[in-house]
Formats: sequence, structure tokens, C-alpha cells
Amino acid sequence: MLAIVLAVIVLAGAGGAWAYSQYINGNLHAGIDSSLRSSLVQTDMTNEPFYVLLLGTDESSDRDESGDYGGSFRSDSIMLLRIDAQNKKATLVSIHRDTMVDLGKYGKQKLNAAYAFGGPALAVQTVSSMAGVGISHYAGINFDGFAQVVDAVGGVQVDVPVEIDDEDAGGHLDAGLQTLNGEQALILCRSRDTYADTSADPDSMRAANQRLVLSALAEKILASDPATIAKTINVLSQYVTTDLDVDDIIGIAQALKGLDPDTDVYTGMQPVTNEYIDGGWYSYTDESAWKTMMKRVDAGLPPNETGTVDEVTGTVTSTSGAGAEDSGQKTASVSVKNGTQVTGAATRAVELLKSAGFTNVVAGNANSLAYPNTLVIYNDDTLQYEANQIVAALGQGTAVKNDGDYVFSTKFLVIIGDDWTGGGTGSGSTSSTS
Repeated sequence: MLAIVLAVIVLAGAGGAWAYSQYINGNLHAGIDSSLRSSLVQTDMTNEPFYVLLLGTDESSDRDESGDYGGSFRSDSIMLLRIDAQNKKATLVSIHRDTMVDLGKYGKQKLNAAYAFGGPALAVQTVSSMAGVGISHYAGINFDGFAQVVDAVGGVQVDVPVEIDDEDAGGHLDAGLQTLNGEQALILCRSRDTYADTSADPDSMRAANQRLVLSALAEKILASDPATIAKTINVLSQYVTTDLDVDDIIGIAQALKGLDPDTDVYTGMQPVTNEYIDGGWYSYTDESAWKTMMKRVDAGLPPNETGTVDEVTGTVTSTSGAGAEDSGQKTASVSVKNGTQVTGAATRAVELLKSAGFTNVVAGNANSLAYPNTLVIYNDDTLQYEANQIVAALGQGTAVKNDGDYVFSTKFLVIIGDDWTGGGTGSGSTSSTS
């Protein structure tokens, strides 16, 4: 939905033809029936806030051809999008697919079963009931379509927060800033097993990564040339199903023109508790926290008062438009020690760290002036991501887990070694050693 809004408005500015619009409408409305339309509430999209249910389904050509799924698929990704065109704000709340809900005649089921049993209509009705808000529009995309859209724009640049090696999700991804093709973007959006051995909630991490890729895709479309945009719209319309017309999408996009993704887009995750029962995971909504969150969202506020970052993986799990995760401020205590005979090396390192957002940094001299290499030392596995951030800010060095040889009271100890170049020009190693 977000991607097609951006694509269509740019194409419209370039003079999209009426016949082409009708062709796109025909594709977009395939599969939209009266049951879904009767489940949606009417709103004045350009003059009042409204909600859109976004579903990413597990349908793909491979799954369809296998016959293993009997033509029935589930919603692998579930997001509730609130658009406030008048105030140029958008809020994305991810909802756990494993949330236990009452599906009426289908009994107690996981939320993602709503789409399998009753299609978009039942999914809209169920999410609307649990969130306590009326839903005005629906948009869905399948696995094949998502990968094709990313490829159509030439890939998306994403800072992958943690290395992924997950065959169930499709393969391997290195951590760090890189351009992902469609297949790779899908791996990032699908992976849950990556987080199984951490303290992080796998569904929350995956949902955060999905929002990360969506944002990158939207940015790429805005920066694309007209030919690429036209190609993207064509691909989108083949895989996206929505009740919206091209004219509706153009109206929304024009009203949102000027929206700043850094300050005007809020994100969050439905609060739940997870339980492992009879070989499977189930999510149960924290009703009090959920009501508080949705009350904030419905009032046009961020889902949470401040943004949050998972300490283990560095994954941004929610944004508020003004939190530390948005401003780049890093408050962990860092002690920088000069282990060389180069005067001012530690002071220069402190300057680099402060310019990168670190606010609690002090300089001093090491107990020896014969360190060959620059090191960033941490005591606990949960600090590895931040240690790698320090390496990146310095432009060189290696993140090393303390083996007991180093004693320090701050969260991180930086020792400047003889390889120090003055910072910013070297290439650091972000691999962790024991």
C-alpha cells in the first residue's frame, strides 16, 4: 500500500493515461468481493484519519503448484496502518500472527487463520474487533509479489541488524548496510529462527525488519526515474490486492506530500505474552497495554512514548519520531585509553564517538603504550551490537569479548593501538572474538 501510493503519485505527475489507470484498477481489485467491502467503514480519506489493514500472505507460485496447501493460505505478516493526511502522519502497528483470537464458528484460532478461513473480509473483521477501531481499506501482497517489487526498483538498501542464517526463511544474509535484491529482502522479512537463541521475541524482530524493508522500498521508489516507477506500478498491480482505486491512491499521496519519514512515521508492535504449548508458540494479547497503545494511536500519538531498540540485535522495534533511536544518540558509557605513543590519539577517538552520537565518553591512557591493534572490548554478548557501532564510528578496530584480561567499570573499553590512523578512514572489523 505505502509503496503503490508513492509510485502512483509520481506517475500521475508524469501524466499517467486514463486507460492505463483502468488497467491498473482491474488488477488491484482482483479478488475483492462484496463481503470485504461490507466489512470496511466509510471515511473521508483526505480530511480525517483512517485505518488500512495490510496483509502479507504466504502464497507463492511454488506453494500453489505443490498442492500441499489446498489453495488455502495464511497471512504471514499483519500490520495496521493509520493514515492522517491532514496532519501528514502515518503509524504502522505490527500484530503477531500467532495471536489467539475467537473466530466465531471456526473457534479459537491463531490470528493468521482468519485469512485462510474467511479471506480478507474475516481478517478485517477480526483485527478491527481486537484493535477497537474501524478499518476503511485493505491491501494484501503475496511472497512472489514482494520479491518482484523489490527487484523492479533495482533492490533496496537496508542496514541488516544481525547476521541471518535461516534455511526456513530462504538462506543467508550478512549483517550491515547493503543492497538487497527481492529474494534477499524476503529472507530478512521472513526470518524468525535467527532470533530463537536470543532473548528477543522472534515475531517482534521479524515484524521490525518488515517495517525496515517497507521504509527502504518507499524511499527507493521516491528516488526512482519515471521508467522504473512505471515498471514498479505494473508489477505492484499484479501482486497487490486492494479495494482502493488509482484515483484514491493519488488523492492520499497528494495529501501526504511533504511527510518526513524520520519524524512523521511512527511504528510499534502489539504487546503480548508468548507461550509454548504442545509443540507450538501462541501469543496472548496484553489487553491493558494493548488498549493503552491503541488509545495513543487513535489519538494520533506514537504507539509508545519513546522509541525502542533491542539490546541483543540492535533491531529498532518501535519509533516515536523523536526518540534516541531516531536521533542517533547513544548513551552507553565508553572509556577510551591511548595504548600508543601518539599524543592525542584517545582525544581524537572521543571526538569521533561524540560526533557519531555517543554522549558518555571519557579519555585516558592505557597501562601500556605497546598495543599493536585498536580494540573495542565488551563483557557480555548482549553488548556486541553496540561494540560494532563503536568500531564503525571509529572507522577501524576490532570488537572483542572480554576474556578476563581487561578490567573496566564502563560498558565498553576502547584501547587505541599502533594501527590507529586518526579515525574515519580505516575499515573496522566487526567480528566478535572470545
